[in-house]
Amino acid sequence: MSEAMQNEPGNALPESLVSPTFTLPVRIYYADTDAGGVVYHSNYLTLAERARTEALRSAGRPHADLLAEHDCLFMVRRLEVEYLRPARLDDMLTITTQFLNETAATVSARQEFVHTDGSISARLLVELVCVRASTGKPARTPLRWRIATAHADRLKT
Repeated sequence: MSEAMQNEPGNALPESLVSPTFTLPVRIYYADTDAGGVVYHSNYLTLAERARTEALRSAGRPHADLLAEHDCLFMVRRLEVEYLRPARLDDMLTITTQFLNETAATVSARQEFVHTDGSISARLLVELVCVRASTGKPARTPLRWRIATAHADRLKT
């Protein structure tokens, strides 16, 4: 992205994008677990969605604005999950979110659920597609959200 484009009103790069990785601390609650006290597999998806939402919000680009201003929203197109170590009731985890490559209408993100000892509970690779809410058809991701999901290394060029 050119420096001139970054300096346009509404396109300024928020300080939160200095680092390419967003982190969200989460505690595992009873509602997140199965009868054995282990996080139920589908609840990783809910927590990952929360982390992606907060990553965009911290960049000043909440989902509500995307919908209100552009009639667009992000939908999951493809998802891969690798479960490596159980997360259990009352564990503290950090969910890391790193937005990767993007096209005009898609963006991919890598997310990891990291225990306090540094071990990884689960790793996700998710591809999101921007769609028009009114039609459900793919749409070009608005510039402000492309800036927010751009990898920090690419923003320096």
